[in-house]
Amino acid sequence: MELGFGAEYDAFRQEVRDFIAAHWPPADGNLKSRDNVRAFVEAAIGRGYMHRSIPRRFGGSEQQPDIGKAEVIREELSRARAPSDRIPGNGLVVPTLLEWGTEEQKQRFIAPTLRGDIIWAQGFSEPGAGSDLAALRTRAELSPDGSKWIVNGQKIWTTGAHFATHMFLLVRSEPDAPKHAGISYLLIDIRQPGVTVRPLVQMTRQKEFNEVFFDNAETPADMLVGERGKGWNVTRSTLKHERSGIAAMTWPLSMFRDLVKLAKEVERDGQSAIKDVRVREELAAIEGELLSIVYSTYRSVSLDVHGQEGETFTTMRKLYMTELAGRMGKLARDILEDDFTDMGGARLKWIERFMISLSMSIAGGTSNIQRNIIAERVLGLPRDRVQGAGA
Repeated sequence: MELGFGAEYDAFRQEVRDFIAAHWPPADGNLKSRDNVRAFVEAAIGRGYMHRSIPRRFGGSEQQPDIGKAEVIREELSRARAPSDRIPGNGLVVPTLLEWGTEEQKQRFIAPTLRGDIIWAQGFSEPGAGSDLAALRTRAELSPDGSKWIVNGQKIWTTGAHFATHMFLLVRSEPDAPKHAGISYLLIDIRQPGVTVRPLVQMTRQKEFNEVFFDNAETPADMLVGERGKGWNVTRSTLKHERSGIAAMTWPLSMFRDLVKLAKEVERDGQSAIKDVRVREELAAIEGELLSIVYSTYRSVSLDVHGQEGETFTTMRKLYMTELAGRMGKLARDILEDDFTDMGGARLKWIERFMISLSMSIAGGTSNIQRNIIAERVLGLPRDRVQGAGA
């Protein structure tokens, strides 16, 4: 079995490296400048290195599907720590709009989103409506003249809402309809007086999540995506891309490389932790599982490129990646021992990663929801009558 990309892709890799070297880091050294990031992204789109599946008329580079080139680009951008095309929220709403949006919505939102001028937050979860998403209570009513939606309610665990400009959210527009019916999918500008964004302080001291309150917030009537009262179908498309994003290979591979580095640096009983037999065995087991998922992912994407069925692996991969991240976090905890609880120490990032690995079992649908989906849709088992409603 040939697992390399071949000479053609080796040449392409050098081409991508040359491009990155010429455009990143920026000349002024400011890696976080929005103008610098935007200039890099626009140049990368022009060369066909970003937003490859997005039509040119919507600001993408409209390239032919090529799993090899896509992987080379991902690897090189990651290696150079250059801006990528994965902005939380943006990677969910763009494919959803391409599938369900009106022409006006596509023209208005996709290109600015790709450039980073518009940043999206996801307004799905609510207090009492997390895994059971269909239990949401945030409501939207059309104004008497039918020109706008009036939104009232609350969303929670909203990643990045404190720096987002817009939100795609689920609302109950038909209060008398059955649970899964009567839900609509809206786009809304959250920089308005009727929206309050309040960050939630995590145990890692970070403020990644937020609670968002809507008090007679407004959005035009034509900001409805899909049909009124049928937002559940649109939601399934968004969640499909969220689970695919969570399962992306960049972060687990990077986490494993850092874990091996940690095992080499930390001393235990006068020698590096990696010389401990138990640590080495666990690292080998993790690497074996990780590589099996990597190559299964390549196969899944290849099937998708050729229009062949392979959708169920996305859900399975998300579940396995979540559990593998937790396993790596626990091994880091065991390697660091007492230092693991030092919130002010140099190992703080491992505490954060450990906590994040726990949250991954909830994001994009809880692990138990994923197991139910696999059981029902892959194995053909009967539906669990007591489970929450998964997407």
